[in-house]
Amino acid sequence: MKNYKKTIFVVEDDTAIQELYTYSLENEFDCRCFSEGESFFRELSNNANNDEKPDLILLDVMLPGDDGFKILSKLKAENSTSHIPIIMVSAKGEEISKVKGLNMGADDYMSKPFGVMELGARIKANLRKTHNSAQPAIQNITYKDIIIDAEKHQITVKGTPIQTTLKEYNLLSMLCENAEKVQEREAIFIEVWGDSFFGESRTLDIHIKGIRKKLSETNSDTEIQTIRGVGYMIC
Repeated sequence: MKNYKKTIFVVEDDTAIQELYTYSLENEFDCRCFSEGESFFRELSNNANNDEKPDLILLDVMLPGDDGFKILSKLKAENSTSHIPIIMVSAKGEEISKVKGLNMGADDYMSKPFGVMELGARIKANLRKTHNSAQPAIQNITYKDIIIDAEKHQITVKGTPIQTTLKEYNLLSMLCENAEKVQEREAIFIEVWGDSFFGESRTLDIHIKGIRKKLSETNSDTEIQTIRGVGYMIC
């Protein structure tokens, strides 16, 4: 039976970085590290007939034997693994590697060195995207007096439509879909802004302020709370 924790497979030959992954992820995920492609694919093969496939793969580019690109190509060519989200990891500044990996089907890309909070946020964002894509399209998100109509791309509060920017729409949608649960700042940035979130911390605060103002003008029953040092939560 599959572990209740999501399983992350890591292909990384640097033992120090393997330890970083394990230490950073062990509380929330079942993290299994492999030093090269051979042992990684052997484990995948051993799990071919059960439900122990990884939920996400962290794949380094520079590896002994097959490099990350060859491993990525093999994973995407197999029906049994093509759906697994893959985050490529490489040295900072290797723009060509980033473009190549994404064009070959990688779901995300991280540059070394990276922070522990960024690592966790990117993993959660990619797992969330995979989960959502496997579900039927959600037309409406409803929380208290807020209705978000995905088909019309419209938000109404107490029956009155409110005008929002695209980022405000996506931000409020994320908060309402995860109502009464704290959303970490890094996870919000990756979900709403993508890779451009670094160095733009004030941008999120400004957008939250704008949404609060619009909800207040409609006398909404909801409140967006600031969880200091963590993120935001609608309740």
